[in-house]
Amino acid sequence: MPGSESSTAADQRFTVNLSILFTELPLLERPAAAAAAGFTAVELWWPWVDTPTPRQSELDALKKAIEDAGVRLTGLNFYAGRLPGPDRGALSVPGEESERFRANIDVVAGFAQSLGCTALNALYGNRVEGVDPAEQDALALENLVLAARAADRIGAILLVEALNRPESPLYPLVSAPAAVGVVDRVNQTTGLGNARFLMDLYHLSMNGEDLPSVIEQYTPRTGHVQIADNPGRGAPGTGSLPLENLLDQLGKAGYEGWVGLEYKPGDRPSAEAFDWLPR
Repeated sequence: MPGSESSTAADQRFTVNLSILFTELPLLERPAAAAAAGFTAVELWWPWVDTPTPRQSELDALKKAIEDAGVRLTGLNFYAGRLPGPDRGALSVPGEESERFRANIDVVAGFAQSLGCTALNALYGNRVEGVDPAEQDALALENLVLAARAADRIGAILLVEALNRPESPLYPLVSAPAAVGVVDRVNQTTGLGNARFLMDLYHLSMNGEDLPSVIEQYTPRTGHVQIADNPGRGAPGTGSLPLENLLDQLGKAGYEGWVGLEYKPGDRPSAEAFDWLPR
């Protein structure tokens, strides 16, 4: 893609999210399954939902599984609470969850560095009843600054993601402008410039946003893109989103990064959920 006049969906580099695809397999078998399906890259939510600080042996086993499969880890989430589940991140949640996020920062940075992973996603966290939103936002900025500095130390970017209100009603970043606003505040505070928007076309479409306009406006500040069709969060072609056109537009707008496949396979094995791909 770099150096070409423009890029099309067929040129996009796809990375498979192993926290939503291939989940019928144990975690350590998923990288090889993605490789067998023809992919060279994978991404993950934080795999150890119960702990921000897993044993080194567990980290080593996952690293070996990724290396043995011959795939590259292109993205990793920081600890985000129970996800999948009721939680949507930990970094803006006062008390124990915020502490868990902080304990996780160096673990994630070390693991990412060991695999050459250069994109780390920090989910903001839900609003908490009885806590002043301004207090949560101040805590979030503190923690995002710590995460951005850790990412910078390993040559990585920090991603901030907008989710969607219907599925995440307590999550405050449910529009592209809201997430980009946080990105800007982090960059202003650190001076590092390594915070970026994670543009998830499924979440933005669920919010009713004008996707061509979002792409036009925010591609320069976008560090990663994820896709699923809508409705249903299934593979492209299972819903009504014009994903091929949107990916074409992203390429023409200058996006040259990975596109994360973060969709549900439906009632079929994950290996059969890629028949839409341009071969």
